[in-house]
Amino acid sequence: MTPTILNRRAKFNYFILESYEAGISLAGHEVKSIREGKVNLNEAFVRIIRGEAFLMNCHINPYSRIQGHIEIDPMRARKLLLNRSQIDRLEGPSSQKGMAIVPLKIYFKKGYAKVEIALGRGKKLFDKRESIKQRMHERETAAAIKSKSRKSR
Repeated sequence: MTPTILNRRAKFNYFILESYEAGISLAGHEVKSIREGKVNLNEAFVRIIRGEAFLMNCHINPYSRIQGHIEIDPMRARKLLLNRSQIDRLEGPSSQKGMAIVPLKIYFKKGYAKVEIALGRGKKLFDKRESIKQRMHERETAAAIKSKSRKSR
């Protein structure tokens, strides 16, 4: 089973407004590396250049069993395959201050690598603190429910 690579920092740093599924243009060895789960999305972002969307700063490790002396740049810009209407909907709001297009996850669908990207508004420090408090509260309630169900057995 192929892994789903998640960008856990994206939902912590941004309020997700709307998300899109995009294809990604990859070389053969990059597909194999993604299947091995050798991808880092933490610092990745999407930039729209001359009407085309590109995934920037995404680190895909070179495939471990590649042969030959091929120079492979693991941080190269990769083109995202989106419809013109989707690019237009993303381009306007992303140029505003505090807005960004961030990748949420990379996964395989019917044999093709897909990237889920989202339009996000940056969180302030107090918003992040609130997210941490909420997560801690959910953890504590889940632990309390779990311990209560064990005692009732």
